[in-house]
Amino acid sequence: MEISIKKTMTPKVKPDERSLVFGHEFTDHMFIMDYAEGKGWHDPRIVPYGPLSLDPSTMVLHYAQETFEGLKAYKTAKGDVQLFRAKDNIARLNQSNERVCIPTLCEEDVMQAIKTIVKVDEDWIPEAQGTSLYIRPFVIATDPFIGVKTSSTFKFMIILSPVGAYYKEGLNPTRIYVEEHYVRAVSGGTGQAKTGGNYAASLKAQVEAAQKGYSQVLWLDGIERKYVEEVGTSNAFFKVDEKIYTAPLEGTILSGITRDTSLKLLKSWGIDVIEERFTIQQVYDWHTQGRLKEAFATGTAAVISPIGAFGWKGEDLIINNNEIGQISQKLYDTITQIQIGQLEDSFNWITVVN
Repeated sequence: MEISIKKTMTPKVKPDERSLVFGHEFTDHMFIMDYAEGKGWHDPRIVPYGPLSLDPSTMVLHYAQETFEGLKAYKTAKGDVQLFRAKDNIARLNQSNERVCIPTLCEEDVMQAIKTIVKVDEDWIPEAQGTSLYIRPFVIATDPFIGVKTSSTFKFMIILSPVGAYYKEGLNPTRIYVEEHYVRAVSGGTGQAKTGGNYAASLKAQVEAAQKGYSQVLWLDGIERKYVEEVGTSNAFFKVDEKIYTAPLEGTILSGITRDTSLKLLKSWGIDVIEERFTIQQVYDWHTQGRLKEAFATGTAAVISPIGAFGWKGEDLIINNNEIGQISQKLYDTITQIQIGQLEDSFNWITVVN
């Protein structure tokens, strides 16, 4: 794929990397590629970051036919730039595309596009501890049409953002509210796809949880409202005795890349991992029995987010004295050290940007 590059004539002032807020600052350039029925994906280009010109009837604005991904680039102590599990993110983007009737992308072309835009804006990669360059690939339907159908034109884009910690708590434990009223996804829906509608459906619960003093929500299944599924932006794990429990992938939760990373690491350390359905009542019982040792969430944005308390039925279940647990800390340290090149990548997760 031949990518044309048009550099900006007015570079931005870069933010102080010691005080980065997640998702607020964006780099100088963006990648764009178009799709037209009968022509396929074409015209890959890197241009100065700026607004899009869209017709008010553009279908993505009305029917939410779109997908997105999130991954990160890191700079090592040697000055190398590397991506973490980029191939898996690209494969998941196509899985999401298939679910919402968006033409799939050539995965090699997407990798080339990511590498190229990261290389163009390489000097935006922060190097302070806990920082990275967040990469947001996304696809939007662009037909100017009011009517429910599959669009015949699309834009694939990539934007970049230097980021710090996702939660204001950083690696300190968060408070999570157990959501029993609102529903995020059901079997047969789009819960396993990374598409904006899933997140729009979650906003009301998140706002109400924040008003109660919680950072995020823990979703339960959409039918019986009792089986633990996932945290608002990540997958949830529970250490019970010496085993780790997490919800199985049954079509209602996202197949998290950091979830899979954590599973592979835990199993390599000889820790039993149970991927099966369990209820919030079981979590409560484990807690009252003193068997729930720690809980944490996993996701690209926060990597590992320890959970210090669950709010359920008017009671806060305090986990591990509201302190980060040993497994949470070990996972965070291991993953982040692999990402920045301080620890050997024995799983072939790293892609170097040449």
